[in-house]
Amino acid sequence: MKITPILLVLFFMYFPFSGNGQNSEKKSTVKFHTEWLVADLLQQNSKQIKILGQPKLVDSPYGKAVSFNGSSDALILQEMPLKSMKEFTVEMIFCPDINASFEQRILHIGEVLGNRMLLEIRAVTDIWYFDGFAASGNDKKALINEQLTHQLGQWYHVALVVRPNSLTTFVNGKKELSESFSYQPIETGNCSIGVRLNKRSWFKGMIYKIRIVPQQLNPDDFMIY
Repeated sequence: MKITPILLVLFFMYFPFSGNGQNSEKKSTVKFHTEWLVADLLQQNSKQIKILGQPKLVDSPYGKAVSFNGSSDALILQEMPLKSMKEFTVEMIFCPDINASFEQRILHIGEVLGNRMLLEIRAVTDIWYFDGFAASGNDKKALINEQLTHQLGQWYHVALVVRPNSLTTFVNGKKELSESFSYQPIETGNCSIGVRLNKRSWFKGMIYKIRIVPQQLNPDDFMIY
């Protein structure tokens, strides 16, 4: 049978090209554990979520996000998403604002001073640099380098990968720092978004999403941003 141009057009309308010969239905190997759209947390009427200050819903390139004022806005969650995890990856899509404090704690999970992990930044004038922190048993380490700077006022993806013997940080899928670390699971504590759990070092900017996965992820498996 002769195939006409019209038939070809109709064929591709009903069976679109998936690209590179890859199966568009391929399932991800990521084991989802916790995923927070921060805007949804803000709007939940839950006794497990305490709202400090007046964080606000705002538009972002990804959907609704939450804006924190850098002095009194935060969310406190009565959750312990890292419990019993032997390794994990914490990711966040966020936009740090200008004219903010130097030390900012954005996500804190665990105890106030005991076993814990934090996603932090340091802001200077119009730039910031990342700090991925973990404390476990007798080991405590901050992955931070003031030479690895980024512009404030823009959206970024950051990740902290914690394995039994190492910590690694990423910004926009690019590996920044990695060091040895003796990690044991964090079993107790709570979570804070926008400030440290003891209500110090407030974050100024916007947060769209946070994801916690109980495995080491490679950049190809990070959230889309």
